[in-house]
Amino acid sequence: MNPLVAIIGPTAIGKSSLALELSQTLSGEIINADSRQVYRNMDIGTAKPTREEREQVPHHLLDVVFPDQQFNLALYQKKALKAIKEMKRRWKPPFLVGGSGLYVWALLEGWNIPPVPPDPIKRRELEERAQVEGAWALYEELKQLNPVAAERIDPKNARRIIRALEVSQLGDTFSAPSEKKHPFDSLVIGLTTDRNNLYRKIDNRVDGMMKRGLLAEVEELVAKGYGFELPSMSALGYKQIGMFLQGIISLSEAVQQIKYNTHRFVRHQYNWFRLQDKRIHWFDAKEKTRQGIKDLIQRFLADHKVGS
Repeated sequence: MNPLVAIIGPTAIGKSSLALELSQTLSGEIINADSRQVYRNMDIGTAKPTREEREQVPHHLLDVVFPDQQFNLALYQKKALKAIKEMKRRWKPPFLVGGSGLYVWALLEGWNIPPVPPDPIKRRELEERAQVEGAWALYEELKQLNPVAAERIDPKNARRIIRALEVSQLGDTFSAPSEKKHPFDSLVIGLTTDRNNLYRKIDNRVDGMMKRGLLAEVEELVAKGYGFELPSMSALGYKQIGMFLQGIISLSEAVQQIKYNTHRFVRHQYNWFRLQDKRIHWFDAKEKTRQGIKDLIQRFLADHKVGS
């Protein structure tokens, strides 16, 4: 079995910095597992690794598509598996890093993702229903049609609910684990901390994003013709700044909404990464725990005769 180290946890917890440190020490490479960092020109709001960090350690599945191009779970899984295969050939340990639970578990559990193309007419119909009836009504329908899919989706995420309905109505099992796992053995490291401490980290990071030019980044995306109706532009930060640019809310309200909605997003992430999940080795996100994490990973890689 080929080894794969996953570093997961809520946003702003410190996954990227830990992965960078470990990859440098253990001669590894990083595979992005953040569903928003696949988009080009969306750097500040997605907390994408900097150019300097990417020069220190090879990163994969960043800047894969432009914001107006389609990107889905099946494509992510395919590209991630290809990257892992290439790293195996170079004897480089792969570090899967990110907080998108859908992407993480689809890869680790070897989900069978049905190749169902979007139906524009059906999708428009479902989108209109979501506007009139609300996302919850569609979610209740999904629960009846495909409870396995519904359990893994945020009831407020209309876009994912609509996609699951598209697939389920054609009789396919949406994102179900396949009987045959992918040919690698995984070690899952989870970072966590006190919730109030995490919320402070999030708020500080949002303030830092604004200082680094999140507003200008969104303005530039709009100038390039990327509209706020795009799935990519519904990401945390971009949606709220978009509401400011459209005159719906003030800039201070936009910043406050980014913070609040990120707090709420963290609660959803913990539904994907449960503290009771015995597959995850949880560590408190403190500097003093890093040696313990490194020791655990080194033993894991040594068993597979990979890494330095």
